[in-house]
Amino acid sequence: MTHETTAHHIVSYKKLVMVWLGLLSLTGLTVWVAHHNVGIGHVWGSLAIACIKSGLVIAFFMHMKYEGRLLRWFLLLALAIVAIFIGFTFFDVLYR
Repeated sequence: MTHETTAHHIVSYKKLVMVWLGLLSLTGLTVWVAHHNVGIGHVWGSLAIACIKSGLVIAFFMHMKYEGRLLRWFLLLALAIVAIFIGFTFFDVLYR
């Protein structure tokens, strides 16, 4: 019976707390951007902040930062497909 050794990545509590505080501050920034209506800019700003927040969650809390290259490419492919479908939905709404 053989046992395969796998490398476990233990993330320190300090790093996780720093990421969590970053997520809280980005949430506050999202609320601030949403309350200061500057035309279409608040939508793009909120979307950009949401992308940064989701990247932090995926990288640190889901440990994607420590995964192999193939799994990262599959995640990127899945996110690209979702973005394409959302884009098609926006085109449908635009031309009604």
